Amino acid sequence: MEQQERALSAYVESVRGEPGALAVVLVGSVAQGRERDDSDVDVYFVVDEERFAAETAAGRFAWIERQGVDYPGSYIDIKLASPSYLEAAAERADDPTRASFQDARVVWSELPGLEGLIERITSLPDDVWDERVRSHLSQARLYGGYFLRQAVERDDQFLRAHAGAHLALAAARAALAAAHVMLPGPKYVSKLVRSVPTPAGFVEAWERVVAEPGIASGRTLLDILFSWLGAGLGQDETLSIFIRDNELAWLRGTVPAEYW
Repeated sequence: MEQQERALSAYVESVRGEPGALAVVLVGSVAQGRERDDSDVDVYFVVDEERFAAETAAGRFAWIERQGVDYPGSYIDIKLASPSYLEAAAERADDPTRASFQDARVVWSELPGLEGLIERITSLPDDVWDERVRSHLSQARLYGGYFLRQAVERDDQFLRAHAGAHLALAAARAALAAAHVMLPGPKYVSKLVRSVPTPAGFVEAWERVVAEPGIASGRTLLDILFSWLGAGLGQDETLSIFIRDNELAWLRGTVPAEYW
């Protein structure tokens, strides 16, 4: 909308001449065309490595500015980035970071190839998606077939809630990965799991696990999930994948699969 574009232009003009400034990349609702009248403006402010090191050493990774914002209730929401940050994101960023660049618009740049670099951040090869499906299936099988059963048998309400939530998350992420859809964050799970193609009964079974995690609800969801996506993925293999992507994440220099 006009008011966000005015605010964005004012912000770009305010930083264009700053030391180390390289680019401003518009992201979020304004970039995606779904802003409201009072929506804030989300940007990545790309700076050179020297300034990035100095800012982050001072604990400055993100901030808010109101300069140039001439409409009620909003602001410029700024996240800091550098060329090496963007390269690292293209190689190994989690879903929320990758998803934050979807439909991004480069507003101003002195950084050659920035559009191509952003495209690399927001796309993953088919084989990576396939491995994600296998990993999330393994999460679902362990949380739904083992931890959830133990929780019920021990009458452990915390473990029951924990296992149920992780089963539901893993099942949803398997469905999203099968559709090559990234997860921007937990608050989007319920909406996205209903928006991607799934077999009959999947969403209803998923909703039941969320509402009433238990042996029967977990088994129903797992049966649908593995009939759909888990052909040939045996118990021993899922156990090894689970251990690799969770308990050995520290050894592999990664994070647990639920945080991808």
